[in-house]
Amino acid sequence: MHKSNQTGQLQNGPTRLPLYHKTVLENGIRVVSETIPYVRSVSIGIWANVGSRDESGTENGITHFLEHMVFKGTKSRSVRDIAQSLESLGGYLNAFTTKEQTCFYARVLDEHVEQAVDVLSDLVQHATFKKEELEKEKLVVIEELKNTEDDPEDIIHDYFEKALFPTHSVGFPIIGTETNVRAFTRHDLQTHVAEHYVAPTMVVAAAGNVDHHALVKLAGKYLTHVRASGEPVSRIQAPTKPTKATTQEFTRPIQQSHVCIGTVAYSIKHKDRYPLIVMNALLGEGMSSRLYQTIREKHGMAYSVYSFVNLLSDAGSFGAYIGTDKKNIAGATELMRSEFDKLRRKLVSMAELDRTKSQIKGTMMLGLENMSGRMMRLGSSEVYFNTFTSLDEILKKVDAVTSESIHRVANDLLSEERLSTIVIRPS
Repeated sequence: MHKSNQTGQLQNGPTRLPLYHKTVLENGIRVVSETIPYVRSVSIGIWANVGSRDESGTENGITHFLEHMVFKGTKSRSVRDIAQSLESLGGYLNAFTTKEQTCFYARVLDEHVEQAVDVLSDLVQHATFKKEELEKEKLVVIEELKNTEDDPEDIIHDYFEKALFPTHSVGFPIIGTETNVRAFTRHDLQTHVAEHYVAPTMVVAAAGNVDHHALVKLAGKYLTHVRASGEPVSRIQAPTKPTKATTQEFTRPIQQSHVCIGTVAYSIKHKDRYPLIVMNALLGEGMSSRLYQTIREKHGMAYSVYSFVNLLSDAGSFGAYIGTDKKNIAGATELMRSEFDKLRRKLVSMAELDRTKSQIKGTMMLGLENMSGRMMRLGSSEVYFNTFTSLDEILKKVDAVTSESIHRVANDLLSEERLSTIVIRPS
């Protein structure tokens, strides 16, 4: 039933109880788990290594639409059956789509693991995509799209990614376009599944009070219809540097202005990703960050201000966001750029660096209290790295970040000629 096993002990504290296991099934699906015997719940996800960046212009939005459609009926379950399948047991069932992955996941009591695997496997293998459900769900997704368009703090990030990657699918919005959504057919969805939901690209991840060997047996029992042969559709390399910095302005019937400033950044495998993560935290994560203290506390120009980093398999993005009054756009933008420039000109002090590292490590460790968070980390690590990176290894890499490495990253990414600016103004 399986080809290989890996077992390791996670170094997550003095008790060292959680155990990591990996098995590759005969068909190529990877099964990874983290056994935590002192909880009663299990979070399980089935991951497919496909996202919005794997679409063409006319397909944009199909990965997200398919994620919706699998819940609209399978060969053996109706819409209501799916909704009640785990909720009736006190469990939870959901899914999400990113630029590079799709994940169908559930959280259940440990005694209901088989039911969860059964339902999740049914969704990814046996969705029927009935025409009447297809047409109804198009309306639902279009309403979701309109909701996104009505939220400027949300939609500005789509505009930002499009500005950074204007000719590449990484710049596509995950939700797609109304024109595309209206045009999708049952055949389109079936073709998408056939091309992308192949065993070598799929991962079953579970965290909680789960027995790995039992999980492997369940995966082997229920995931028998995933195509074993076939290579993943190759991805076109995303740009690692901006083609040209740009400034774009949009108007909306809103009260507040919204601004994003940033640039193309590093991939999740880049040697400088940890200095970038630390730089992002000290610049714009939390109330003690530089942007928050300067723009909100000192100048009172914003309620919401933060920085962000997105790491993909071959590229990434980094930027800062602010929501402010239209009369403060110039002043707030200047303050953001000034904070960028300070990072380029002056080394971060040891006190600020140590404080930021402690913040990052604390956030990571607190995230381990949640089984769904553990499963997400487990699954994404397997998809990106084909292995599991323990928390201790990550913390060591965070600790290894120096003021000099942050200075180097700031000078690489935050020069004026690299920065693009997106503004949404009140009309």
